[in-house]
Amino acid sequence: MHGIDFIKDLAVVMLVAGLVGWLCHRAGLSVVVGYLVAGMVVGPYTPPFSLVSDIGRIETLAQVGLVFLMFSIGMGLSLRKLRRLGLSLMVATFTGAIIMYNLTRVVGGALDWNPIETTFLAAMLMVSSSAIISKVLHEAGATHEKSGQLAMGVAVLEDVVAIVMLTILNSLVQIGGAKASIGSTLGLLGAFIALAGIGGMLTVPWLLKKMSLSAGEEVPTIIIAGLLFVLAFLADRAGFSLALGAFMLGAIVAETPHRTQVGRAFEGMRDVFSAVFFVSIGMLIDLKAVMDSWMLIVGIAAFVLVARPFAVTMGMLVIGGSTRESLRVGLSVTPLGEFSFIIAQLGVAAGAVPPRFQALAVGVSLITTLVGPLLTRRSESISGWISARQPGWLAVWEEYYHRWLERMQQRQQKNVLWQLSKKRVIQIGVEILFVTGLLVFSEQMFALVRDYLPVDRSFPRGAELIFWTVLVLVALGPLVAIWRNFSALSLLYAQVSTSGHPRGAKLAPFVEAGLKGGAGLLLLLWLGAILPISGMARWLPLAAVGVVLLAFVLLRRRLIYWHSVLEVEVSEMLREEHVFTGTTAPWLAAHSDWNVTLTDCVLPDLADCRGRTLGELALRSKFGCTVAGVERQGVMVGNPTREMMLYPRDKVLLLGDARQVAAGKAFLQLASGAAAASNFDEVRMEALDLPAGCELFGRTLVELALGAAYGVQIAGINRSGLRMLNPGGTEKLLAGDSVLLLGSPDQIAAFKAGLQGKVEGA
Repeated sequence: MHGIDFIKDLAVVMLVAGLVGWLCHRAGLSVVVGYLVAGMVVGPYTPPFSLVSDIGRIETLAQVGLVFLMFSIGMGLSLRKLRRLGLSLMVATFTGAIIMYNLTRVVGGALDWNPIETTFLAAMLMVSSSAIISKVLHEAGATHEKSGQLAMGVAVLEDVVAIVMLTILNSLVQIGGAKASIGSTLGLLGAFIALAGIGGMLTVPWLLKKMSLSAGEEVPTIIIAGLLFVLAFLADRAGFSLALGAFMLGAIVAETPHRTQVGRAFEGMRDVFSAVFFVSIGMLIDLKAVMDSWMLIVGIAAFVLVARPFAVTMGMLVIGGSTRESLRVGLSVTPLGEFSFIIAQLGVAAGAVPPRFQALAVGVSLITTLVGPLLTRRSESISGWISARQPGWLAVWEEYYHRWLERMQQRQQKNVLWQLSKKRVIQIGVEILFVTGLLVFSEQMFALVRDYLPVDRSFPRGAELIFWTVLVLVALGPLVAIWRNFSALSLLYAQVSTSGHPRGAKLAPFVEAGLKGGAGLLLLLWLGAILPISGMARWLPLAAVGVVLLAFVLLRRRLIYWHSVLEVEVSEMLREEHVFTGTTAPWLAAHSDWNVTLTDCVLPDLADCRGRTLGELALRSKFGCTVAGVERQGVMVGNPTREMMLYPRDKVLLLGDARQVAAGKAFLQLASGAAAASNFDEVRMEALDLPAGCELFGRTLVELALGAAYGVQIAGINRSGLRMLNPGGTEKLLAGDSVLLLGSPDQIAAFKAGLQGKVEGA
């Protein structure tokens, strides 16, 4: 049975992944390396250990794992995070990617590869693994150093580069290797992202908010999982990769207030299916092909270990970074990972590149992952050695370039016209992409809803007319907003351009009218270029426009109001939050001149220090380090007090020198394995008549301290028929009272036994 075989394959993959991951963790290696090697061992190309042999089922496992992996990567990247990283770091990342692309083209030409193979190789080498780099930086203690944070920012932004390259390559292989129009491909990508992104940001937060108030914890998780596969499917139907849809939903969820809860709910699935993805990729690798291509793998790996630090360093220098700091960033982002495997798999599955590309991706990733931690730990000494030996003229040129950048930034800040018009220009761009997505992907959307629309035999095109009427109504709001923004910009530019002219007051209306006319002509040309005019949409858009124009005349003010509400909601979602997290706390600044470091650690579930306060742990007196912050459920508590209690899964930020924080981290992560017994489900209430002559009489509840002695609580007192619920601490117990005890059976039994002993002793 096919279903049983699939279950068997999934069992093999998970067991092998778990065992090998545990061994790699014990050996201090990245678990990704172990997953890949394990997949190669148990895959169909390695008899007699080939426990999984069906290529179709392996590819299915890889696709499911890819969806969850890309969702988790998207959860780590949001528009808020992009805003915090800043435009300069984006420029550095894309500059480094372009340099790496051109360097790889030279290598491809030297190897006499065709342009398609060279492009796929460049895409594989342009992007690093944010997951591996994060782990390497954490283990090297560089997570909270300025260079480490910049390296992590570059790795996160390279995920965006990878998504763009996946889209371009997917378009490339779909047209049989012909020369694709990169401009049109990127335009379609932007339109799809705007369409799905705006729709998702208006739908997903609303769903999560409603379900958080009226449903259990499991329902939002199920809905998000369903939306995850829906958006991945829609991305595939639109001609893009499954990875794009999953990545986008992760980025959308990251914008919502529920991102911490969703991340916690998907944490287990992410770990399971990420392991499934990497093991499945390993199973698709022919070990013989790896051995046959070992010289090529070693050569490309050596090229990556030199070229990637150079490219990223140049990108950092372009935005004004110092030579030493830029080199440290470049040396920290060498490991390749998940996107390289995805790109190689795309090319091999489409027949655009030979099968050895998968072996090449895995081999280069293994080498760079093994060498990456060494380069990160030695980045300070390597960068210092190189910067100390740079020519004097280069240092002078660098200083001059930094001063020029500062002048340009100051000039840009003083440009009042751009500051006034920037927001409207961005709104126009987003709204144009949204409308483009609606019209360009209209046929795919109609194919999805065709069977659900009513059909009348007397009017066979009624379903299409309904679809186009709704579509144009949806597009009408953004179109009105585009024209209003163009009108506002025309007025602004007309006033500025005629300011100071002797006849400025008379010229301004003509300039404004000319700008509006030009904008209107551009809008007509744009709509004419993207409006479908073939197949099912030859005349229906025009009919729908007629219907909608009548609705617009009647509902113009309402449409403007609805669109204003939409803009406010989207702006609110993208508003910068001033909540500290582990990567945004204000004290995480450069501190290389001090003998001090910051290290974070996550408390295990069975940590010995769980349930104890910082005062009880006394980290300062024991090890010399202090707790600078505690992150719990996505909220950062800076400078916590001695009374703060630590719980499992807390992320603790330690401050001290390297030796002190290492000792404090080891102490906090110590787990003896003893699980704390929880009797929460057994807590009950029981009424008890206090016996005559009881020593408890005449004493207040505070003096008795029954909670500390037995763990029980007095929930109520019955005194001569008068019932007191939740009595205060100053209430005294009197002869003849009966009490309502709250506690577990063991606690109540202990209290009864103690009470009986006191009565007998009396």
